[in-house]
Amino acid sequence: MIKIEKLQSGYNKTKIIKGLDMVAVAGEITAIIGPNGAGKSTLLKSVFNLCDIYSGKIFYKEENIKKLPTHDLINFGISYVPQGRQVFTNMTVKENLEMGAFVFKDKELINKNIEDIYRKFPILKQKQNQDAATLSGGQQQLLAIARSLIQNPQLLLLDEPSLGLSPKAMKEVFKKIQEINKEGVSVIIVEQNAKKAVEIADRTYILENGKIALSGGKEILKNPKIKNIYFGGI
Repeated sequence: MIKIEKLQSGYNKTKIIKGLDMVAVAGEITAIIGPNGAGKSTLLKSVFNLCDIYSGKIFYKEENIKKLPTHDLINFGISYVPQGRQVFTNMTVKENLEMGAFVFKDKELINKNIEDIYRKFPILKQKQNQDAATLSGGQQQLLAIARSLIQNPQLLLLDEPSLGLSPKAMKEVFKKIQEINKEGVSVIIVEQNAKKAVEIADRTYILENGKIALSGGKEILKNPKIKNIYFGGI
């Protein structure tokens, strides 16, 4: 589904991603882990055209999407949930979901999609008329994910979905990510909780200094190179 070749990207002429190659297979959960500053979030932003891309190619369904604007990527079936949730706290849960449906003109379709979201996220239906500010951190993260699903994506990009959550909320968010994937949505997840990310992923890539240092399946955390990547050999 996604194939990245020799990608170099960053911000204001500073390269964060430095010649990266990777593949994310349709129907799978692909995890991106690594130490702070490795370029994990920049990699997701590169796919969603939210940073500067200096060279390389990003293929989605065999089409090079490197130069497509973000709104075209949404129409193309890609949605992005940024780090830190970023819900509209002064708007109700339902209004947040409606904001996610801005790509649609058909009100009946929007209402249908929102009802579908309520089926998948019962807590959001229960709190649909409450301001998002009243939700717990975990519920706000579920709302952020749900808002992106309104767009009916085929590929969901998740940046640090467990950041700042309690263990109970984190467990619920990861469970929901697996459910979303089982319903046919491919997922690329950047995650600080390496152990949990690897547990739910079909394939994991470990970034170090803007490049892929290791890749593999659920056995990857047993690789002796992990210590050097995360702790510099300490």
